[in-house]
Order: sequence, then C-alpha cells, then structure tokens
Amino acid sequence: MSGTEREGAVRYRAEGGVAHLTFDRPAARNAMTWRMYEELAEGLARIEADPAIRVAVLRGAGGKAFVAGTDIEQFVGFTGADGVAYETRIDAYVEALERVRVPTLAVVEGLAVGGGLAIANACDLRVATPGARFGVPIARTLGNCLSPANLRRLTATLGLPVVKRMLLLAEMPEAETLAPLGYLAGIAPAEALDATVAQMCDRLLGHAPVTMRVTREMLNALALDPEADGSAGIRACYGSRDFQEGVAAFLGKRPAAWSGT
Repeated sequence: MSGTEREGAVRYRAEGGVAHLTFDRPAARNAMTWRMYEELAEGLARIEADPAIRVAVLRGAGGKAFVAGTDIEQFVGFTGADGVAYETRIDAYVEALERVRVPTLAVVEGLAVGGGLAIANACDLRVATPGARFGVPIARTLGNCLSPANLRRLTATLGLPVVKRMLLLAEMPEAETLAPLGYLAGIAPAEALDATVAQMCDRLLGHAPVTMRVTREMLNALALDPEADGSAGIRACYGSRDFQEGVAAFLGKRPAAWSGT
C-alpha cells in the first residue's frame, strides 16, 4: 500500500462553477488523517481564491461512507492536553468550512460519523442515500468528547433532544429519521444521487451569490450572538451590482444575470 493510500487524500476538482471535494480513503471508510484535514483546508482556500466557484460539493469516495470520523490510530498515546489541542484543531477546520464564501452541499452515502458528522453538519445542505446513518457513538466506542463549538453546531441544526440521544445513547439515526426534521435537503437512491446533486447545484448556481454569501455570514454570526450587527452585510448586499441587476431584471421581466459583485 502506498503512502497516499495509507494517508488518504482530499481530491479537488472544479467544473462549471462547482468545486468538488472528495474524501478519498475508501479502504478505511474515508476516515480522516491529518493529511486529509490539511488538504480539506487547502481545498477551501482554493475555493476562496477562485471567484468562478459558486458552489462546493463534499463527498466520500467509494459509495460506502461520507467520512467515518478521524483515524483512531492517531489517538494512540493521547493525553488530556493532546485532546484539547486536537479539538481546537478540528474546530478550526470545521469553522473554515462553515465560513467558506459559497454554499456547501454534503453528499452522504453510508456513514457520517464523528468528525464526518461535524463536516457534514457544517455544510449548508445535506443530501443522503436511503439508510445513510449519522452519529457520534463515542460513549460506547472511544470514550472521548466533542468540543463546545461542535456541540453548539450540532444542537443548532438537530436540536438538543436529538443531540443528547445521539451522544448519550450512542444512537446512529438513519436519513429517513432525520429528513422530517429538516436536516436533509433530500434523500435519493444511489442510482439517482448524481442527478439530484447536479439539480441542486444548478439551483444554487442560478441564485444571487451576494445574497447567499451575506445570508450565510449573518446566520453564522447570529449563532454566536443573537444581537449581532448585520449592517455591514446589508450594506454590501443592497450596494451590490447584483441587487441593481435583480431589480432591473424583475422590472424587465427577464432572468437576472448575476455577477457575484
């Protein structure tokens, strides 16, 4: 087995305004190594630097898992101080995903566990195959814990009762259970998954980039401070060329040609 196969990779591909980030370590159900976390960060930086990118899709290779957590071998010999450093490091990666300037879509086949759930949860939208499972069963497996930041994120999206059941009972609810809660943007069988993802990307590509960026920034700010000042975002949105174009297109009864500026 080559070093790349052992350590895995996060593959980056851009096409038609969509950046595809693929967690590629299928033999280990795409469990994340330090190298993969770093490559995720590098991929997010590439998105930030490329104004042509309007949407990001995150997906696991192999069709069996999105991401099955962090590679457990990396925890051997850990101390309490190592745990604090690890959670701080993971928070930074998840926050970078949460704050990337374009809408993000997680495509979940099989498992989204531990760090994999944190990554999928930080995305704006999630699409899953039937039977896909989500959870953090650390109470019956590793005996570690999550950071306050990741607990806050999970509680914001799933609600406190669901998070408590996930963590205390080590439950792994299926997509069909989470969909009625609004957690998933859709469930699609494997044979229709690519078409469903493409359709969702097309919808996002057709919407005003500035509106989506400002809205996401405001929602992130409000999650930390219910009284966060949104005046800068409002000013950026109403002062954008896209807003002028949107008004002109609406009055002219034609589709808007968004520029993202």
